[in-house]
Amino acid sequence: MGRCDGRCTLVVICCLQLVAALQRQVFDFLGYQWAPILANFLHIVAVILGVFGTVQIRSRYLILVGICVIMYAVWLVLWVGWNSFIICFYLEVGHLSQDRDFLMTFNTSLHRSWWMENGPGCLVTPVPDSPLAPQDHHVITVSGCLLDYQYIEVVSSALQVFLALFGFVYACYVSRVFLDEEDSFDFITGLDSYSYQPPQKSSHLQLQPLYTAG
Repeated sequence: MGRCDGRCTLVVICCLQLVAALQRQVFDFLGYQWAPILANFLHIVAVILGVFGTVQIRSRYLILVGICVIMYAVWLVLWVGWNSFIICFYLEVGHLSQDRDFLMTFNTSLHRSWWMENGPGCLVTPVPDSPLAPQDHHVITVSGCLLDYQYIEVVSSALQVFLALFGFVYACYVSRVFLDEEDSFDFITGLDSYSYQPPQKSSHLQLQPLYTAG
């Protein structure tokens, strides 16, 4: 029962991670944020592997299952590191600055977070004929936002970190369960040779004494 509870909990966490990652991927596509798009794609693949490894409980797949869950757990460590970097980037911790567009777009465009212009309550006003505008671009001013875009990105990354930490804990638990099952499984006979005992034949015949006349 405990093993089932751990697996079911990890499946729920993975589903939440998929929903959050897909939602984030959509908005990163709208903002042409190529670095987050690539990271989100790798995260989605890793979560799918985690789901496969968690729900696959047939014994002949134990090795593959264990590898999938372990890869998922290792990726979550990298995912926490990436989202921690995103939080520091938007909060401009240390020497990080949002003016360095190449960090998020690989220096292929001047686009930024989609939430910069489409956040709740934001009013976008174009500035015509601005000398600051690069070729084929325009300058805008954004005002009236109920929540600035950088804080929306920070909250999104913090949610990813929160889910990843829970996923890592349960992935370690499920990996331990699979390793225990692998140790008790004989891949040649399909049973544990130490615990297997052939069925004993029981005889329903009883020997009766034979009396003869002398």
